[in-house]
Amino acid sequence: MGEIYLDNSATTRAYDCVGELVKKVMCEDYGNPSSMHAKGVAAEQYIKEAKETFAKLLKVQPKEIVFTSGGTESDNLALRGVAMANQRAGKHLITTAIEHPAIINTMRHLEEEGFRVTYLPVDRYGRVKLDALKEALCKDTILVSIMYVNNEVGSVQPIQEAAGIVKAYNQNILFHVDAVQGFGKYRIYPKKLKVDLCSISGHKIHGPKGTGILYIGENVKIKPIVFGGEQQKNIRSGTENVPGIAGISLAARTIYQDLDVKVAQMRRLKQRFIKGVSQIEDTATHGLYDETSAPHIISVGFAGIRSEVLLHALEEKGIYVSSGSACSSNHPQVSGVLKGIGARQEFLDATLRFSMSEFTTPKEIDYTLDTLYNIVPNLRKYTRR
Repeated sequence: MGEIYLDNSATTRAYDCVGELVKKVMCEDYGNPSSMHAKGVAAEQYIKEAKETFAKLLKVQPKEIVFTSGGTESDNLALRGVAMANQRAGKHLITTAIEHPAIINTMRHLEEEGFRVTYLPVDRYGRVKLDALKEALCKDTILVSIMYVNNEVGSVQPIQEAAGIVKAYNQNILFHVDAVQGFGKYRIYPKKLKVDLCSISGHKIHGPKGTGILYIGENVKIKPIVFGGEQQKNIRSGTENVPGIAGISLAARTIYQDLDVKVAQMRRLKQRFIKGVSQIEDTATHGLYDETSAPHIISVGFAGIRSEVLLHALEEKGIYVSSGSACSSNHPQVSGVLKGIGARQEFLDATLRFSMSEFTTPKEIDYTLDTLYNIVPNLRKYTRR
């Protein structure tokens, strides 16, 4: 077989139509959207249409959509922007112990600036403990941030229940969701969920890298973290990345076409893979893998083989996967998520993440399983001597 790409939680191949549109906007409709002439107006139209696309998909207003350079910037803008704008009301923030580094490291930075942060524990399936959330809330709390889908083990968080708990305690506390792994797999409606801010990334939905959005509810008090020409109502300065914005918009429209069919196919392949991989001795599938988990992420521990070794052995066979999370730099370190869910010691540096997309086929899953059946016993012989 050719290459088999099972690292779609790290990034995805852009849809062909997206690549073509990005090129067209870069090379033909290249005006600055702030320019007053026809070229500028044509560029601005792409931004207007993209806002309308996301407003429709999220069931929000176009004016509540801000374009960013990706999930990391969206998370930073949500956390830092809200913390700085609302610190008179309190300096307590809440998140979970298994968030993406874009949340965890921003929270740590805010701690250095005098904010107090509570990191909620999760159960062994990677779901936030709602009792701990209830206990953590206090009169000083101004923001809660919980991810929709965990990027390493695919656990889906009870967002609606969590937001309900927060709003019942104090409706002024803002609720942020990092939906980078959830958008394009689930229909996410922030207003229905009682969510005030929501981060989305382009390159996880077959769109261009360097693109993202942040939904900001119209009543949210937020300060910018980037300063300049006051574009996007001065929430996010800088000439808008029009090719990227056109690209993320088309990717979003495309991924939601026949979504239920695509997700059902991924779920079938996930079950096929889990059933197959469980036949290998001394393996563990982390988190839940039923209908309540994400359709595309599978985290498997292979006792006795370091993640990196198995990753490169699969790579030699044309199969691309990642060890834990590939969203931080390639410095190998023990996963905080696996520690958080209480994974056994022998799996902490011996886990791979297999993540699918709508392009993944049954043949690719079967070839990957056959390859694992061959190489895992051989590598164990080698490493256990």
